[in-house]
Amino acid sequence: MRRLLLALCAAVTALALGAAPAAAAGPPAEFGTDWHDPITAGPPVATPDTTSCHVTVADTEFRDYTPYKGSYAPPEGCGDRWNKVVLRLDGSVAGRQYDRLGYLRIGGVEVLRTSTPEPSPEGITWHVEKDVTRYAATLRTGQPVEMLIGNTVNETYTGVIKVKATLTFYAAEGRVKPAATPDRVLTLDGAHEAGTAYEGALTVPRNSERIVAEVYATGSGGGCEEFWYLAVPEAAPYSCKAAGGPHREVRIAVDGKLAGIAAPHPTVWTGGWSNPFLWYVIPGPRAFDVRPVEYDLTPFAGQLNDGKPHRITVSVAGVPEGQSGWSTPTNVLVWQDAGASRVTGAVTSYEEGTPGGGTAYRPGTEHRVTAEGHHSLTVSGYLDTSHGRVATTVARRVDASSVHRWTAGEDTDALDARWTDDESVTVRGRGPAVTTRTHRAYTMDGEITGAAGPRLRTVMTAGDRADSVTLRGGRRTGWSRLDDTYSGDAEYNQNVPRDQRHATGVSRERHRLLGPGSCWDRTLATAQGELTEDRSRC
Repeated sequence: MRRLLLALCAAVTALALGAAPAAAAGPPAEFGTDWHDPITAGPPVATPDTTSCHVTVADTEFRDYTPYKGSYAPPEGCGDRWNKVVLRLDGSVAGRQYDRLGYLRIGGVEVLRTSTPEPSPEGITWHVEKDVTRYAATLRTGQPVEMLIGNTVNETYTGVIKVKATLTFYAAEGRVKPAATPDRVLTLDGAHEAGTAYEGALTVPRNSERIVAEVYATGSGGGCEEFWYLAVPEAAPYSCKAAGGPHREVRIAVDGKLAGIAAPHPTVWTGGWSNPFLWYVIPGPRAFDVRPVEYDLTPFAGQLNDGKPHRITVSVAGVPEGQSGWSTPTNVLVWQDAGASRVTGAVTSYEEGTPGGGTAYRPGTEHRVTAEGHHSLTVSGYLDTSHGRVATTVARRVDASSVHRWTAGEDTDALDARWTDDESVTVRGRGPAVTTRTHRAYTMDGEITGAAGPRLRTVMTAGDRADSVTLRGGRRTGWSRLDDTYSGDAEYNQNVPRDQRHATGVSRERHRLLGPGSCWDRTLATAQGELTEDRSRC
Protein backbone atom coordinates (compact mmCIF):
# COMPACT_ATOMS: atom_id res chain seq x y z
CA MET A 1 0.00 0.00 0.00
CA ARG A 2 2.81 2.41 0.86
CA ARG A 3 4.48 1.73 -2.51
CA LEU A 4 1.23 2.63 -4.28
CA LEU A 5 0.86 5.88 -2.31
CA LEU A 6 4.46 6.90 -3.07
CA ALA A 7 3.91 6.24 -6.78
CA LEU A 8 0.78 8.40 -6.78
CA CYS A 9 2.57 11.23 -4.98
CA ALA A 10 5.41 11.11 -7.51
CA ALA A 11 2.95 11.29 -10.41
CA VAL A 12 1.16 14.31 -8.89
CA THR A 13 4.50 16.11 -8.35
CA ALA A 14 5.54 15.45 -11.94
CA LEU A 15 2.29 16.90 -13.28
CA ALA A 16 2.66 20.00 -11.08
CA LEU A 17 6.12 20.58 -12.61
CA GLY A 18 4.77 20.17 -16.11
CA ALA A 19 6.41 16.83 -16.77
CA ALA A 20 4.65 13.73 -18.10
CA PRO A 21 4.16 11.12 -15.37
CA ALA A 22 6.33 8.04 -15.59
CA ALA A 23 4.65 4.80 -16.58
CA ALA A 24 3.16 3.16 -13.51
CA ALA A 25 5.24 0.27 -12.22
CA GLY A 26 3.53 -3.09 -12.26
CA PRO A 27 2.96 -5.20 -9.16
CA PRO A 28 5.97 -6.89 -7.55
CA ALA A 29 7.09 -10.31 -8.74
CA GLU A 30 6.10 -11.87 -5.41
CA PHE A 31 4.67 -10.98 -2.00
CA GLY A 32 6.89 -8.87 0.22
CA THR A 33 6.61 -8.07 3.93
CA ASP A 34 3.81 -5.55 3.44
CA TRP A 35 0.67 -5.43 1.30
CA HIS A 36 -2.49 -3.45 0.70
CA ASP A 37 -4.88 -3.22 3.63
CA PRO A 38 -7.83 -5.65 3.35
CA ILE A 39 -10.67 -4.29 1.25
CA THR A 40 -14.03 -5.55 0.01
CA ALA A 41 -16.06 -4.57 -3.04
CA GLY A 42 -19.40 -4.33 -1.25
CA PRO A 43 -21.27 -1.01 -0.90
CA PRO A 44 -21.15 1.23 2.15
CA VAL A 45 -24.37 1.58 4.13
CA ALA A 46 -26.54 4.30 2.56
CA THR A 47 -27.24 7.07 5.06
CA PRO A 48 -29.37 10.23 5.01
CA ASP A 49 -28.03 13.79 5.18
CA THR A 50 -29.44 14.45 8.65
CA THR A 51 -28.07 15.12 12.12
CA SER A 52 -25.84 12.26 13.26
CA CYS A 53 -24.59 11.18 16.68
CA HIS A 54 -21.69 8.86 17.48
CA VAL A 55 -21.27 6.41 20.35
CA THR A 56 -18.17 4.32 21.00
CA VAL A 57 -19.25 0.82 21.97
CA ALA A 58 -15.82 -0.77 22.45
CA ASP A 59 -12.21 0.38 22.12
CA THR A 60 -9.95 -2.46 23.14
CA GLU A 61 -7.41 -5.09 22.14
CA PHE A 62 -7.50 -8.87 22.24
CA ARG A 63 -4.54 -10.98 23.38
CA ASP A 64 -6.41 -14.01 24.74
CA TYR A 65 -9.92 -15.37 25.18
CA THR A 66 -11.09 -12.85 27.78
CA PRO A 67 -14.21 -10.97 26.58
CA TYR A 68 -14.27 -7.20 26.69
CA LYS A 69 -17.12 -5.98 28.88
CA GLY A 70 -18.43 -2.45 28.95
CA SER A 71 -21.63 -0.46 28.79
CA TYR A 72 -23.63 1.37 26.16
CA ALA A 73 -25.75 4.51 26.58
CA PRO A 74 -28.01 5.94 23.83
CA PRO A 75 -26.81 9.14 22.14
CA GLU A 76 -28.12 12.57 22.96
CA GLY A 77 -29.24 14.96 20.24
CA CYS A 78 -30.58 12.49 17.68
CA GLY A 79 -33.90 11.52 19.26
CA ASP A 80 -34.83 7.90 19.79
CA ARG A 81 -36.57 7.06 16.50
CA TRP A 82 -33.74 6.98 14.00
CA ASN A 83 -33.73 6.66 10.23
CA LYS A 84 -30.52 4.61 10.22
CA VAL A 85 -28.05 3.14 12.69
CA VAL A 86 -24.65 2.07 11.37
CA LEU A 87 -22.10 -0.06 13.18
CA ARG A 88 -18.50 0.57 12.16
CA LEU A 89 -15.57 -1.55 13.27
CA ASP A 90 -11.97 -0.47 12.69
CA GLY A 91 -9.23 -3.01 13.37
CA SER A 92 -5.46 -3.26 13.21
CA VAL A 93 -2.93 -6.04 13.74
CA ALA A 94 0.76 -6.54 12.95
CA GLY A 95 3.23 -9.41 13.08
CA ARG A 96 2.09 -13.02 12.79
CA GLN A 97 -1.40 -14.22 13.66
CA TYR A 98 -4.09 -16.65 12.58
CA ASP A 99 -7.52 -15.55 11.42
CA ARG A 100 -9.81 -15.25 14.43
CA LEU A 101 -13.60 -15.33 14.91
CA GLY A 102 -15.40 -12.75 16.98
CA TYR A 103 -18.72 -11.27 18.06
CA LEU A 104 -20.20 -8.09 19.47
CA ARG A 105 -23.29 -8.21 21.70
CA ILE A 106 -25.28 -5.30 23.08
CA GLY A 107 -27.82 -6.19 25.74
CA GLY A 108 -27.21 -9.85 24.89
CA VAL A 109 -28.25 -9.24 21.27
CA GLU A 110 -25.68 -10.36 18.72
CA VAL A 111 -25.19 -7.33 16.45
CA LEU A 112 -22.04 -8.50 14.66
CA ARG A 113 -20.30 -11.78 13.95
CA THR A 114 -16.98 -11.35 12.20
CA SER A 115 -13.56 -12.78 11.46
CA THR A 116 -10.19 -11.07 11.16
CA PRO A 117 -7.65 -10.87 8.33
CA GLU A 118 -4.19 -12.34 8.78
CA PRO A 119 -1.58 -9.57 9.11
CA SER A 120 1.64 -8.63 7.38
CA PRO A 121 4.80 -8.25 9.50
CA GLU A 122 4.52 -4.46 9.10
CA GLY A 123 0.82 -4.38 9.98
CA ILE A 124 -2.59 -3.87 8.41
CA THR A 125 -5.82 -2.05 9.18
CA TRP A 126 -9.31 -2.98 8.07
CA HIS A 127 -12.86 -1.66 8.27
CA VAL A 128 -16.27 -3.32 8.61
CA GLU A 129 -19.56 -1.48 8.21
CA LYS A 130 -23.02 -2.88 8.96
CA ASP A 131 -26.60 -1.58 9.01
CA VAL A 132 -27.94 -2.41 12.49
CA THR A 133 -31.11 -0.30 12.36
CA ARG A 134 -33.20 -3.42 13.00
CA TYR A 135 -31.82 -3.53 16.56
CA ALA A 136 -33.08 -0.01 17.39
CA ALA A 137 -35.45 -1.29 20.11
CA THR A 138 -32.46 -2.57 22.08
CA LEU A 139 -30.39 0.55 21.43
CA ARG A 140 -32.98 2.95 22.90
CA THR A 141 -31.91 2.10 26.46
CA GLY A 142 -28.63 1.58 28.28
CA GLN A 143 -27.21 -1.92 27.83
CA PRO A 144 -24.23 -4.07 28.82
CA VAL A 145 -21.69 -4.70 26.04
CA GLU A 146 -19.69 -7.86 25.45
CA MET A 147 -17.16 -8.35 22.67
CA LEU A 148 -14.69 -11.13 22.01
CA ILE A 149 -12.20 -11.93 19.29
CA GLY A 150 -10.50 -14.95 20.79
CA ASN A 151 -6.74 -14.70 20.26
CA THR A 152 -3.44 -16.25 21.27
CA VAL A 153 -0.31 -14.13 21.63
CA ASN A 154 3.05 -15.74 22.34
CA GLU A 155 6.60 -15.85 20.96
CA THR A 156 5.34 -17.25 17.64
CA TYR A 157 1.94 -15.61 17.17
CA THR A 158 2.70 -11.99 17.96
CA GLY A 159 -0.33 -10.21 16.50
CA VAL A 160 -2.36 -8.26 19.07
CA ILE A 161 -5.80 -7.48 17.59
CA LYS A 162 -6.88 -3.89 18.24
CA VAL A 163 -10.45 -2.84 17.48
CA LYS A 164 -12.73 0.13 17.89
CA ALA A 165 -16.48 -0.33 17.40
CA THR A 166 -18.77 2.69 17.06
CA LEU A 167 -22.44 3.30 16.36
CA THR A 168 -23.60 6.27 14.28
CA PHE A 169 -27.24 7.30 14.63
CA TYR A 170 -28.89 9.28 11.83
CA ALA A 171 -31.86 11.31 13.03
CA ALA A 172 -35.28 11.29 11.37
CA GLU A 173 -35.78 14.90 10.27
CA GLY A 174 -38.15 16.61 7.85
CA ARG A 175 -38.92 14.28 4.98
CA VAL A 176 -36.55 11.66 6.37
CA LYS A 177 -38.83 9.38 8.38
CA PRO A 178 -38.01 6.95 11.18
CA ALA A 179 -37.16 3.47 9.96
CA ALA A 180 -39.81 0.77 10.36
CA THR A 181 -38.14 -1.55 12.86
CA PRO A 182 -39.20 -4.42 15.14
CA ASP A 183 -40.85 -3.42 18.41
CA ARG A 184 -38.76 -5.90 20.40
CA VAL A 185 -35.46 -7.72 19.93
CA LEU A 186 -35.33 -10.78 22.16
CA THR A 187 -32.75 -13.39 23.04
CA LEU A 188 -33.28 -16.91 24.37
CA ASP A 189 -33.46 -17.21 28.15
CA GLY A 190 -31.17 -19.81 29.65
CA ALA A 191 -29.62 -20.53 26.26
CA HIS A 192 -27.21 -23.47 26.39
CA GLU A 193 -25.66 -26.22 24.35
CA ALA A 194 -27.75 -29.40 24.32
CA GLY A 195 -25.66 -32.05 22.60
CA THR A 196 -25.16 -30.79 19.05
CA ALA A 197 -28.04 -28.30 19.46
CA TYR A 198 -28.46 -24.86 21.03
CA GLU A 199 -31.64 -24.17 22.92
CA GLY A 200 -33.32 -21.75 25.27
CA ALA A 201 -36.70 -20.35 26.32
CA LEU A 202 -38.57 -17.64 24.41
CA THR A 203 -41.44 -15.57 25.80
CA VAL A 204 -42.94 -13.10 23.32
CA PRO A 205 -45.47 -10.29 23.95
CA ARG A 206 -49.05 -11.57 23.75
CA ASN A 207 -49.86 -9.18 20.88
CA SER A 208 -47.07 -10.29 18.55
CA GLU A 209 -48.16 -10.23 14.91
CA ARG A 210 -44.84 -10.97 13.18
CA ILE A 211 -41.93 -13.01 14.54
CA VAL A 212 -38.58 -13.52 12.78
CA ALA A 213 -35.66 -15.48 14.23
CA GLU A 214 -32.12 -14.82 13.05
CA VAL A 215 -29.30 -17.29 13.67
CA TYR A 216 -25.62 -16.36 13.27
CA ALA A 217 -24.60 -19.87 12.22
CA THR A 218 -20.87 -20.44 11.73
CA GLY A 219 -18.72 -23.52 11.50
CA SER A 220 -15.98 -22.53 13.92
CA GLY A 221 -12.24 -22.56 13.38
CA GLY A 222 -9.86 -25.27 14.38
CA GLY A 223 -11.86 -28.38 13.49
CA CYS A 224 -13.49 -30.28 10.65
CA GLU A 225 -16.74 -28.33 10.85
CA GLU A 226 -14.87 -25.25 9.63
CA PHE A 227 -14.67 -27.20 6.35
CA TRP A 228 -17.95 -29.08 6.70
CA TYR A 229 -18.49 -29.12 2.94
CA LEU A 230 -15.46 -31.46 2.56
CA ALA A 231 -16.65 -34.17 4.98
CA VAL A 232 -16.77 -37.71 3.57
CA PRO A 233 -18.43 -41.01 4.65
CA GLU A 234 -16.59 -43.30 7.03
CA ALA A 235 -15.48 -45.67 4.27
CA ALA A 236 -13.47 -42.99 2.44
CA PRO A 237 -9.81 -42.32 3.38
CA TYR A 238 -9.97 -38.60 4.22
CA SER A 239 -9.11 -36.55 7.31
CA CYS A 240 -12.65 -35.17 7.96
CA LYS A 241 -15.49 -37.68 8.18
CA ALA A 242 -19.23 -37.67 8.82
CA ALA A 243 -21.57 -40.61 8.40
CA GLY A 244 -23.95 -38.59 6.23
CA GLY A 245 -21.24 -36.83 4.26
CA PRO A 246 -21.02 -33.05 3.74
CA HIS A 247 -24.69 -32.05 3.73
CA ARG A 248 -25.49 -29.53 6.48
CA GLU A 249 -28.78 -27.82 7.23
CA VAL A 250 -29.50 -25.22 9.93
CA ARG A 251 -32.83 -26.00 11.59
CA ILE A 252 -34.99 -24.21 14.15
CA ALA A 253 -37.73 -25.89 16.19
CA VAL A 254 -40.54 -24.54 18.39
CA ASP A 255 -41.43 -26.79 21.31
CA GLY A 256 -39.75 -29.69 19.56
CA LYS A 257 -41.52 -29.21 16.21
CA LEU A 258 -39.46 -28.24 13.17
CA ALA A 259 -40.30 -24.63 12.33
CA GLY A 260 -37.66 -23.59 9.79
CA ILE A 261 -34.86 -24.91 7.58
CA ALA A 262 -31.98 -23.12 5.84
CA ALA A 263 -28.76 -23.75 3.94
CA PRO A 264 -25.67 -22.46 5.79
CA HIS A 265 -23.37 -20.15 3.88
CA PRO A 266 -20.02 -21.88 3.11
CA THR A 267 -17.90 -19.04 4.49
CA VAL A 268 -14.14 -19.34 3.94
CA TRP A 269 -12.12 -17.55 6.60
CA THR A 270 -8.94 -15.66 5.73
CA GLY A 271 -6.60 -18.57 6.42
CA GLY A 272 -8.84 -21.06 4.63
CA TRP A 273 -7.95 -23.69 2.07
CA SER A 274 -4.36 -23.86 3.36
CA ASN A 275 -3.46 -20.57 1.69
CA PRO A 276 -3.69 -17.15 3.38
CA PHE A 277 -2.12 -15.54 0.29
CA LEU A 278 -5.52 -15.93 -1.40
CA TRP A 279 -7.19 -13.65 1.13
CA TYR A 280 -4.63 -11.13 2.34
CA VAL A 281 -6.22 -8.22 0.47
CA ILE A 282 -9.68 -9.40 -0.66
CA PRO A 283 -11.47 -11.75 1.77
CA GLY A 284 -14.06 -14.29 0.63
CA PRO A 285 -17.76 -13.36 0.67
CA ARG A 286 -19.13 -12.63 4.18
CA ALA A 287 -15.82 -13.29 5.96
CA PHE A 288 -15.84 -9.90 7.72
CA ASP A 289 -19.63 -9.62 8.13
CA VAL A 290 -21.35 -12.94 8.78
CA ARG A 291 -25.01 -12.43 7.90
CA PRO A 292 -27.54 -14.40 9.95
CA VAL A 293 -29.89 -17.03 8.62
CA GLU A 294 -33.47 -15.76 8.98
CA TYR A 295 -36.65 -17.71 9.68
CA ASP A 296 -40.17 -16.28 9.52
CA LEU A 297 -41.92 -17.90 12.49
CA THR A 298 -45.16 -15.91 12.13
CA PRO A 299 -47.27 -19.03 11.42
CA PHE A 300 -46.41 -20.11 14.99
CA ALA A 301 -47.30 -16.73 16.55
CA GLY A 302 -50.73 -17.92 17.72
CA GLN A 303 -48.99 -20.70 19.65
CA LEU A 304 -46.27 -18.43 21.02
CA ASN A 305 -48.64 -15.62 22.09
CA ASP A 306 -49.95 -17.40 25.19
CA GLY A 307 -47.62 -15.52 27.53
CA LYS A 308 -45.70 -18.66 28.46
CA PRO A 309 -42.06 -19.55 27.72
CA HIS A 310 -41.55 -21.83 24.73
CA ARG A 311 -38.55 -23.99 23.93
CA ILE A 312 -36.56 -22.87 20.88
CA THR A 313 -33.95 -25.30 19.55
CA VAL A 314 -31.39 -24.56 16.86
CA SER A 315 -29.45 -27.48 15.39
CA VAL A 316 -27.23 -28.26 12.42
CA ALA A 317 -28.27 -31.47 10.70
CA GLY A 318 -25.42 -33.64 9.47
CA VAL A 319 -22.96 -32.91 12.27
CA PRO A 320 -21.70 -36.19 13.75
CA GLU A 321 -23.18 -36.92 17.17
CA GLY A 322 -21.04 -35.49 19.95
CA GLN A 323 -18.91 -33.39 17.61
CA SER A 324 -18.68 -29.68 18.28
CA GLY A 325 -17.77 -26.95 15.84
CA TRP A 326 -20.88 -24.85 15.21
CA SER A 327 -21.94 -21.64 16.87
CA THR A 328 -25.59 -20.61 16.51
CA PRO A 329 -26.45 -17.54 18.66
CA THR A 330 -30.05 -16.50 18.08
CA ASN A 331 -31.99 -13.23 18.15
CA VAL A 332 -35.77 -13.00 17.78
CA LEU A 333 -37.34 -9.90 16.18
CA VAL A 334 -40.96 -9.15 17.13
CA TRP A 335 -43.50 -6.74 15.64
CA GLN A 336 -46.51 -6.04 17.89
CA ASP A 337 -50.12 -5.13 17.13
CA ALA A 338 -50.51 -1.59 18.47
CA GLY A 339 -54.30 -1.92 18.44
CA ALA A 340 -54.62 -5.07 20.53
CA SER A 341 -53.26 -6.30 23.85
CA ARG A 342 -53.70 -9.95 22.81
CA VAL A 343 -53.52 -11.56 19.40
CA THR A 344 -54.72 -15.14 18.99
CA GLY A 345 -54.33 -17.63 16.19
CA ALA A 346 -53.15 -21.10 15.24
CA VAL A 347 -51.14 -23.18 12.79
CA THR A 348 -53.52 -24.32 10.05
CA SER A 349 -51.36 -26.54 7.87
CA TYR A 350 -47.96 -28.19 8.13
CA GLU A 351 -46.13 -30.18 5.48
CA GLU A 352 -42.56 -31.40 5.79
CA GLY A 353 -40.91 -33.17 2.89
CA THR A 354 -38.78 -36.20 3.65
CA PRO A 355 -35.09 -35.20 3.76
CA GLY A 356 -33.42 -36.80 0.76
CA GLY A 357 -30.11 -37.24 -0.98
CA GLY A 358 -27.06 -39.25 -0.07
CA THR A 359 -23.40 -39.83 -0.84
CA ALA A 360 -21.55 -42.11 -3.24
CA TYR A 361 -17.87 -42.93 -2.77
CA ARG A 362 -15.68 -44.10 -5.65
CA PRO A 363 -12.15 -45.20 -4.68
CA GLY A 364 -9.18 -45.03 -7.03
CA THR A 365 -6.00 -43.12 -7.76
CA GLU A 366 -8.27 -40.12 -7.44
CA HIS A 367 -10.87 -40.67 -4.73
CA ARG A 368 -14.27 -39.16 -5.36
CA VAL A 369 -17.36 -38.47 -3.23
CA THR A 370 -20.54 -37.25 -4.89
CA ALA A 371 -23.14 -35.89 -2.50
CA GLU A 372 -26.66 -34.52 -2.72
CA GLY A 373 -29.21 -33.32 -0.19
CA HIS A 374 -32.63 -31.72 -0.19
CA HIS A 375 -35.44 -30.90 2.22
CA SER A 376 -38.64 -28.84 2.16
CA LEU A 377 -41.05 -27.38 4.70
CA THR A 378 -44.32 -25.44 4.31
CA VAL A 379 -46.23 -24.00 7.28
CA SER A 380 -49.36 -21.85 7.34
CA GLY A 381 -51.01 -20.08 10.26
CA TYR A 382 -53.41 -17.25 11.02
CA LEU A 383 -53.74 -14.43 13.54
CA ASP A 384 -56.84 -12.48 14.51
CA THR A 385 -55.43 -8.96 14.78
CA SER A 386 -56.98 -5.53 15.39
CA HIS A 387 -57.05 -5.09 11.61
CA GLY A 388 -58.65 -8.40 10.81
CA ARG A 389 -57.57 -11.97 10.22
CA VAL A 390 -54.10 -12.30 8.68
CA ALA A 391 -52.84 -15.62 7.31
CA THR A 392 -49.15 -16.30 6.66
CA THR A 393 -47.66 -19.17 4.65
CA VAL A 394 -43.92 -19.82 4.69
CA ALA A 395 -42.49 -22.32 2.20
CA ARG A 396 -38.80 -23.19 2.00
CA ARG A 397 -36.67 -25.72 0.15
CA VAL A 398 -32.93 -26.33 0.41
CA ASP A 399 -30.81 -28.29 -2.06
CA ALA A 400 -27.12 -29.15 -2.14
CA SER A 401 -24.87 -30.99 -4.59
CA SER A 402 -21.12 -31.46 -4.58
CA VAL A 403 -18.26 -33.42 -6.08
CA HIS A 404 -15.21 -33.83 -3.84
CA ARG A 405 -12.07 -35.44 -5.25
CA TRP A 406 -8.61 -35.98 -3.77
CA THR A 407 -5.45 -38.04 -4.19
CA ALA A 408 -3.29 -40.01 -1.76
CA GLY A 409 -2.16 -37.98 1.22
CA GLU A 410 -4.64 -35.28 0.12
CA ASP A 411 -1.86 -33.85 -2.05
CA THR A 412 -4.61 -32.74 -4.43
CA ASP A 413 -7.90 -31.79 -2.81
CA ALA A 414 -10.77 -30.28 -4.82
CA LEU A 415 -14.44 -29.42 -4.44
CA ASP A 416 -17.12 -28.27 -6.87
CA ALA A 417 -20.34 -27.51 -4.95
CA ARG A 418 -23.60 -25.61 -5.12
CA TRP A 419 -26.20 -24.86 -2.45
CA THR A 420 -29.63 -23.29 -3.03
CA ASP A 421 -32.16 -21.97 -0.54
CA ASP A 422 -35.57 -21.00 -1.94
CA GLU A 423 -38.11 -19.27 0.26
CA SER A 424 -41.60 -17.89 -0.28
CA VAL A 425 -43.61 -15.90 2.31
CA THR A 426 -47.25 -15.06 1.49
CA VAL A 427 -49.37 -12.80 3.72
CA ARG A 428 -53.14 -12.62 3.15
CA GLY A 429 -55.27 -10.03 4.96
CA ARG A 430 -57.99 -7.59 3.94
CA GLY A 431 -56.16 -6.33 0.87
CA PRO A 432 -54.40 -8.16 -1.97
CA ALA A 433 -52.07 -10.98 -0.97
CA VAL A 434 -48.39 -10.03 -0.68
CA THR A 435 -45.78 -12.63 -1.63
CA THR A 436 -42.01 -12.30 -1.28
CA ARG A 437 -39.91 -14.92 -3.06
CA THR A 438 -36.17 -15.24 -2.47
CA HIS A 439 -33.74 -17.49 -4.31
CA ARG A 440 -30.31 -17.84 -2.70
CA ALA A 441 -27.40 -19.67 -4.34
CA TYR A 442 -23.92 -20.29 -2.94
CA THR A 443 -21.16 -21.82 -5.07
CA MET A 444 -17.62 -23.01 -4.47
CA ASP A 445 -15.14 -24.37 -7.01
CA GLY A 446 -11.69 -24.82 -5.49
CA GLU A 447 -8.59 -26.99 -5.75
CA ILE A 448 -5.43 -27.39 -3.70
CA THR A 449 -2.42 -28.99 -5.41
CA GLY A 450 1.00 -29.78 -3.99
CA ALA A 451 -0.21 -30.02 -0.39
CA ALA A 452 2.30 -32.81 0.30
CA GLY A 453 5.10 -31.19 -1.69
CA PRO A 454 7.32 -28.16 -1.30
CA ARG A 455 5.05 -25.71 -3.17
CA LEU A 456 1.33 -25.47 -2.53
CA ARG A 457 -1.14 -23.85 -4.91
CA THR A 458 -4.81 -23.02 -4.31
CA VAL A 459 -7.27 -21.91 -6.99
CA MET A 460 -10.71 -20.80 -5.85
CA THR A 461 -13.95 -19.30 -7.17
CA ALA A 462 -16.78 -18.59 -4.72
CA GLY A 463 -20.19 -17.03 -5.33
CA ASP A 464 -22.86 -15.53 -3.08
CA ARG A 465 -26.07 -14.73 -4.96
CA ALA A 466 -29.64 -13.81 -4.04
CA ASP A 467 -32.64 -12.72 -6.09
CA SER A 468 -35.77 -11.40 -4.40
CA VAL A 469 -39.12 -10.23 -5.75
CA THR A 470 -42.22 -8.92 -3.97
CA LEU A 471 -45.68 -9.28 -5.54
CA ARG A 472 -48.86 -7.58 -4.38
CA GLY A 473 -51.98 -9.02 -5.91
CA GLY A 474 -49.75 -10.67 -8.51
CA ARG A 475 -48.08 -7.39 -9.56
CA ARG A 476 -44.40 -6.79 -8.87
CA THR A 477 -43.85 -4.02 -6.32
CA GLY A 478 -40.21 -4.59 -5.44
CA TRP A 479 -37.12 -6.59 -6.35
CA SER A 480 -33.41 -6.90 -5.61
CA ARG A 481 -30.43 -8.80 -6.99
CA LEU A 482 -27.14 -9.60 -5.27
CA ASP A 483 -24.15 -11.18 -7.01
CA ASP A 484 -20.87 -11.28 -5.09
CA THR A 485 -18.19 -13.36 -6.85
CA TYR A 486 -14.61 -13.94 -5.67
CA SER A 487 -11.80 -15.68 -7.59
CA GLY A 488 -8.18 -16.22 -6.68
CA ASP A 489 -5.01 -18.19 -7.50
CA ALA A 490 -2.06 -18.24 -5.08
CA GLU A 491 0.98 -20.41 -4.38
CA TYR A 492 3.92 -20.48 -1.97
CA ASN A 493 6.74 -22.66 -0.66
CA GLN A 494 5.73 -24.51 2.50
CA ASN A 495 7.60 -25.11 5.76
CA VAL A 496 10.25 -22.45 5.17
CA PRO A 497 10.91 -19.01 6.70
CA ARG A 498 8.82 -16.11 5.37
CA ASP A 499 11.60 -14.76 3.15
CA GLN A 500 11.87 -18.12 1.37
CA ARG A 501 8.17 -18.62 0.58
CA HIS A 502 8.36 -16.77 -2.77
CA ALA A 503 4.60 -16.42 -2.70
CA THR A 504 2.56 -15.17 -5.62
CA GLY A 505 -1.15 -14.60 -5.90
CA VAL A 506 -3.89 -12.83 -7.80
CA SER A 507 -7.46 -12.25 -6.65
CA ARG A 508 -10.59 -10.53 -7.90
CA GLU A 509 -14.01 -9.65 -6.53
CA ARG A 510 -17.03 -8.24 -8.33
CA HIS A 511 -19.93 -7.19 -6.12
CA ARG A 512 -23.23 -6.23 -7.75
CA LEU A 513 -26.32 -5.09 -5.85
CA LEU A 514 -29.27 -3.92 -7.94
CA GLY A 515 -32.77 -2.75 -7.12
CA PRO A 516 -35.39 -0.18 -8.13
CA GLY A 517 -33.56 3.10 -8.67
CA SER A 518 -30.28 1.82 -7.24
CA CYS A 519 -27.15 0.24 -8.66
CA TRP A 520 -23.84 -0.86 -7.15
CA ASP A 521 -21.27 -2.63 -9.33
CA ARG A 522 -17.65 -2.59 -8.18
CA THR A 523 -14.68 -4.74 -9.18
CA LEU A 524 -11.41 -5.08 -7.26
CA ALA A 525 -8.31 -6.97 -8.41
CA THR A 526 -4.94 -7.63 -6.79
CA ALA A 527 -1.56 -9.13 -7.65
CA GLN A 528 1.09 -10.06 -5.08
CA GLY A 529 -0.71 -8.04 -2.43
CA GLU A 530 -1.12 -4.81 -4.39
CA LEU A 531 -4.39 -3.40 -5.64
CA THR A 532 -4.30 -3.43 -9.46
CA GLU A 533 -7.90 -2.53 -10.27
CA ASP A 534 -10.72 -0.64 -8.56
CA ARG A 535 -13.54 -0.01 -11.00
CA SER A 536 -17.18 0.98 -10.59
CA ARG A 537 -19.67 0.49 -13.40
CA CYS A 538 -22.77 2.21 -11.97
